[in-house]
Amino acid sequence: MSDAQKAPLIIIVGPTATAKTELAVLLAERAGGEIVSADSVQVYRHFDKGSGKPSVEERARAPHHLIDIRDPLEPLEAKQWAELAQEKINEIRTRGGVPIVCGGTFLWVRALIFGLAEAPAGDAGIRERHREMAQAEGRAALHRKLQEVDPVSAQRLHENDFVRVSRALEVHEISGTPLSTLQQRHGFREPRFSARLVSVDWERSQYEERLRKRVLAMLEAGWVEEVRELIKRGYVTARAMDTVGYRQVRAALETREGEAELNVDELALAITQVTRVFARRQRTWLRDEEILRFPAGDLQNVARIEALLGELQKSATS
Repeated sequence: MSDAQKAPLIIIVGPTATAKTELAVLLAERAGGEIVSADSVQVYRHFDKGSGKPSVEERARAPHHLIDIRDPLEPLEAKQWAELAQEKINEIRTRGGVPIVCGGTFLWVRALIFGLAEAPAGDAGIRERHREMAQAEGRAALHRKLQEVDPVSAQRLHENDFVRVSRALEVHEISGTPLSTLQQRHGFREPRFSARLVSVDWERSQYEERLRKRVLAMLEAGWVEEVRELIKRGYVTARAMDTVGYRQVRAALETREGEAELNVDELALAITQVTRVFARRQRTWLRDEEILRFPAGDLQNVARIEALLGELQKSATS
């Protein structure tokens, strides 16, 4: 077994807009690495402007995998992604490369490291019923229903997280067992392989400014036009359309239909606010994990990047 195969898997995690891709590319360039995306929106084709997909330049600097692999109306579950990611990791290591997993969907990262609790397959009919209920009565009503049958999952999930609230309800409706009970039985205690988690650490004020500028840049790059086109193409019910940012742009288009133009400043503020809340939830996912935090100010420091790479590539037995 080569040193690359023995080394712990490098996984770059953290909230949205923390330069995860930038760090992944820098490490990949110096290690002969290839990046495996762990982002639940970037897997879908056509959802480009608001998902933070790697730029053309970043993709040229390092190979990227599991981006643009699904039509938006073909949902990809955590278990499916984990299987695909494992295949890519094995392929990269067989070639002698260094796989670097990078993304903010930590449920998927956990599925890769630990596997998932056994749960029933999804049911499109149940999900559509949940969607109709959320549209008619509001997402809070769906969340209250989950509170009745699975209070542990309800406490963990925000009421606006339609996809995961619906899934937890779906599991209970099909199996009669709360999803939280299945997860507790599984335990997520036995990792399938060694992994090293790393994140880019920002001062709060710097992060807030970075997030604000990022949202504005995405809107200026044509995010509204992209969503308008996605709706025309029949993707309004796609799972990715319910994610942070896309949901706000879609709602703005639906609310302001017929008006001359959107108030971009208002939209940018709304997206920034919900993204800030989402980032806090991402940090909650990670709060009990052992994470190597890399200062954002050192992203251009070649010596610090190489030192980080050396530490990450230490063998699991060292």
